Amino acid sequence: MIRPVLRMGDPRLWQKARPVEQFATPELYSLIADMEETMRHLDGAGLAAPQIGVDLRVVIFGVDCNARYPDAEQVPWTVLINPLLKPLSSDIEEGWEGCLSVPGLRGWVARCSRLRYSGFDAFGRPIDRSVDGFHARVVQHECDHLDGILYPMRIRDLTRFGFVEELFPGGGAGAAE
Repeated sequence: MIRPVLRMGDPRLWQKARPVEQFATPELYSLIADMEETMRHLDGAGLAAPQIGVDLRVVIFGVDCNARYPDAEQVPWTVLINPLLKPLSSDIEEGWEGCLSVPGLRGWVARCSRLRYSGFDAFGRPIDRSVDGFHARVVQHECDHLDGILYPMRIRDLTRFGFVEELFPGGGAGAAE
């Protein structure tokens, strides 16, 4: 089922999500199915459970061919529960970000360029990956939602935050919402 996505300003987006305690349940499968359907319907690269009003530490992400990110590298489809992130270097990479909870806007955000993430899939099996580039950016963005952080809170230069049409008149890099 496609669920409404909460928008910036909704106080539920500022809360820290609770850990998932039981895996492989019908409720968890249903939540993940709804998240996937919602994300795909909106052409998102990822979605966190708090964005649909569920305060659990569940994120999904994946990019194959996405109109919102036409130049992005592929990111494998992933369900990540109770994630932990660990930077693998002090290198920082800046790039444009958008969010389904902040529609129509883009911002220039600094993120760790390489990281290791771990957690569990829907069955409780461990996940452990080391990633970089766009994959690392997507994971960090989605996991921020679990701690009540939206990407505008990470923007250092507000002259690089605005409506897509104003930042990228006529389209261009980062213009896809």
